[in-house]
Amino acid sequence: MTKELFSILLTAILTQNFVLAKFLGICPFLGVSKKLNTAVGMSAAVIFVMALATAVTYPINKFLLVKNDLEYLQTIVFILVIAALVQLVEIILKKYMPPLYNALGIYLPLITTNCAVLGVVILNVDEGYNFIQSMFNSMGAGLGFMLAMVMFAGVRERLESCDVPKFMQGLPITLVAASLVSVSFLGFTGIVENIFA
Repeated sequence: MTKELFSILLTAILTQNFVLAKFLGICPFLGVSKKLNTAVGMSAAVIFVMALATAVTYPINKFLLVKNDLEYLQTIVFILVIAALVQLVEIILKKYMPPLYNALGIYLPLITTNCAVLGVVILNVDEGYNFIQSMFNSMGAGLGFMLAMVMFAGVRERLESCDVPKFMQGLPITLVAASLVSVSFLGFTGIVENIFA
């Protein structure tokens, strides 16, 4: 059991990284990764929302939607739960961490529409994970999101001090750097699969 949970966690962080392998959550990945502190703050908020969304949506899905043959409402219910949780996070950050709240700006409410958060709760259902497996998958997805954000923030901070040709400045060099970071994660595929084979 422990080996299976560790496999789910590592797979979500490395080989099935929501940003770099599934390409979910690209908006905050490109928008908030200019500085390391905002990238970490956004990632912490996403991890919190992912874990809380999984903890709340799992029982709603299992004991309400599935029992009453209402599975077709999953997406709508999940989005409503995530929106409510993001509002909670926004209120907490505004009250207790105003600098982070101001630094995240418009990207904080965008967690509501962050497809990585919705993707993790839907993937938990699709994979047939139980509650513990779902929590490990959501934590792994959140940590993978943080890893991608922190790595890319480091790359972007280094790019600011480089002499980039004028036609590549801004979004073009950012997308090239993002693709290179994404390709670097392909190397983990065989490693994680062989560890738990």
